[in-house]
Amino acid sequence: MKLIFAFLLCYLLGAFPTGYLTSRYIYGLDIRKHGSGNTGATNVFRVLGARAGLITAIGDVGKSVLALRLSESLLGGPVWGLELRTILLIFGVIVIAGHNWSIFLGFEGGKGVATTVGVLLTLLPWLIIILLLIWIPIIYLTRYVSLASIISGLMIPILMILFKEPGEFIFFGIIAALFVVYRHRSNIQRLLNGTENRIDFKKKKTKRVR
Repeated sequence: MKLIFAFLLCYLLGAFPTGYLTSRYIYGLDIRKHGSGNTGATNVFRVLGARAGLITAIGDVGKSVLALRLSESLLGGPVWGLELRTILLIFGVIVIAGHNWSIFLGFEGGKGVATTVGVLLTLLPWLIIILLLIWIPIIYLTRYVSLASIISGLMIPILMILFKEPGEFIFFGIIAALFVVYRHRSNIQRLLNGTENRIDFKKKKTKRVR
């Protein structure tokens, strides 16, 4: 019973629509009708500015950390012969899936980058440092957030293999990378066509809609 409750908890917390709620109730607009239509932090940043993007990013990272910490506390140890860390990796996939296909948004959502960061921050925090060292320079040099996210996502299982992490972590890394690539498939097409939007770091704050 605890396992089922934790499963639902992880999906529902993952599905919590941070970007939509931030745009709707702080700025008075539906982010799904602006920019790329995505509810993730990048689109919120592009449409509403740095503050709104940061709120969304922190919320999406935080809900992953909260979901896994609550599940860890609830379960307390192995279940059905599975080690707790293995269960948490499975739940990490559920959190990301909840964000990508949120029941609160008609099974639409973000692209899972920030929620993946939250899962890794909880279970494998050292990896975040390396990924940031990859992600930040790519954005600085190209101003393509999508390209930085795709490359960083693909690096997750590669780094896990290089640092000889257990098989279950590598398997999680492969799934996380596939999620990132799949959710960025339209961005990949635009990158190939040369029509992908670049991030504007000088984006001014958008006023609330009254």
